Amino acid sequence: MTIELLILLIAGVFVIAVLYSSVGHAGASGYIAVMSLLSMAPAVIKPTALSLNILVASIATWQFYRAGYFSWALFWPFAALAVPFAFVGGHLNLPTHLFKMLLGVVLLYSALRFFIQSKQVLQIHEPPRTLALASGAGIGFLSGLTGTGGGIFLTPLLLFMGWADAKRAAAVSALFVLVNSISGLAGNFSATKSLPPFIIPLLVAAALGGSLGSYFGSRRIQSATIKRLLALVLLIAGLKLIFT
Repeated sequence: MTIELLILLIAGVFVIAVLYSSVGHAGASGYIAVMSLLSMAPAVIKPTALSLNILVASIATWQFYRAGYFSWALFWPFAALAVPFAFVGGHLNLPTHLFKMLLGVVLLYSALRFFIQSKQVLQIHEPPRTLALASGAGIGFLSGLTGTGGGIFLTPLLLFMGWADAKRAAAVSALFVLVNSISGLAGNFSATKSLPPFIIPLLVAAALGGSLGSYFGSRRIQSATIKRLLALVLLIAGLKLIFT
């Protein structure tokens, strides 16, 4: 990797970490978008995104927990089956063309979610336990398979179904992303036995961005504008993956 490409990647990781952590996410789909736009290999994208996810999700979890938004009762039914299924998904490696197509769909879905979610009004009620367990299993498997933490699937589900308001959904998603990313990375490492050699400077950028974004997201700012900007980035990257 050239110095110029590494600098672009570090800058992209920092910006994505700031934006995503402000809404309780760790940024995997954003990191995937940046790395895809820089034409990096799928074998590098997946473990890099998961490693950055673990760090940023840890920071976001702490910030939203300190702000008083986390709910264990809402978290555990979704996480119980998500963790083992994320390990299974992380262990699998798809052919390049299938991987790119699946990631493109994931990014386009994320873009749609950000556009819709920013306008939604919620009526809050508790999720059915069986449905929460089944949803968690599906989201966990897909998160491990694609190298995301699952927040891009869990947050809209919680909001669209009226199971949480925006702040509580962000807090629950942050820890959900953390445990799934750890499981997914463990599954990936068990198959590849390696991590990208340039991961350290990216982790530093993610830590700085995640600390800044999660602090302001949990205490200071509204997320509607951020979500629309993220939707545009994800839309461009998703279309690039699908049609190139």
